[in-house]
Amino acid sequence: VAASAADRSASHAPSEIPNQKPLDDVYTVTVEPVSPPSKIALCEPVDVQVLIVNHGTKSLDLQMQMRLPQMKGVVICGQSFKNLGTIAPNGGSAVSTIRLIAMVPGLFFVGGCFVVDLNSGMEIKQPNLFSVFVENEDPKKTLKQ
Repeated sequence: VAASAADRSASHAPSEIPNQKPLDDVYTVTVEPVSPPSKIALCEPVDVQVLIVNHGTKSLDLQMQMRLPQMKGVVICGQSFKNLGTIAPNGGSAVSTIRLIAMVPGLFFVGGCFVVDLNSGMEIKQPNLFSVFVENEDPKKTLKQ
């Protein structure tokens, strides 16, 4: 996963949206989910892997934070930050896992992600990571009743 991200970072295609730059041209550090779920069950924790890539020209000592006040419907479950260590420049990357839990049914964006350089204090707010549909009940349970 990390190797493919470095390749993508080094040779990404231009954005397919007119007048839009790719995210790795806009953000010094990006956080992208790896195979995020499209549906999750209400009140059942789910682990999602994320890929953190340093697109800058300097090594950064990074911490990923999931900030509850910016999260709605689907929130962090457990520790809200992770120290990622020093990430090399020009496509250096790390993979981490976040645990999320859905509080109400509906369609939500998973957001509230920030990356902080612990040496400089620089904060990089990330765009929403993905959208997910929260189901009220597990459909398999409904069929058995």
